[in-house]
Amino acid sequence: MKASLKKTCLIVDDSKMIRKVASRILRDLKIDPSEAGDGREAMDMCRVSMPDAILLDWNMPVMDGLSFLKALREEPNGGDPIVVFCTAERDVMKIAEALDAGADEYVMKPFDSDILESKFYEAGLM
Repeated sequence: MKASLKKTCLIVDDSKMIRKVASRILRDLKIDPSEAGDGREAMDMCRVSMPDAILLDWNMPVMDGLSFLKALREEPNGGDPIVVFCTAERDVMKIAEALDAGADEYVMKPFDSDILESKFYEAGLM
């Protein structure tokens, strides 16, 4: 059992502004946020401590969201986090590819508190 009963969410996005906005929304939803600027940094963080959920951007330098998701699902306990893709990508085939790779939900940018809350609720985090 985790020391903290508060849910945790890793925000993976190369935009510092998006990470800050998402962190504020998550704190309002009583979810403890942490931040990574790309997939490789996020993978290192997950290997130290697997979060309950991951809010994942698609297009990032170093390691993109889809590559991160596929690698995550291969890690020990990597199937545990709820992964919500957060992207400006509107291509239905890309969204299907993300869901096939193991994403639980997706949100389109820009997003707000109501959208994130409903997606986390639908995915079973809340």
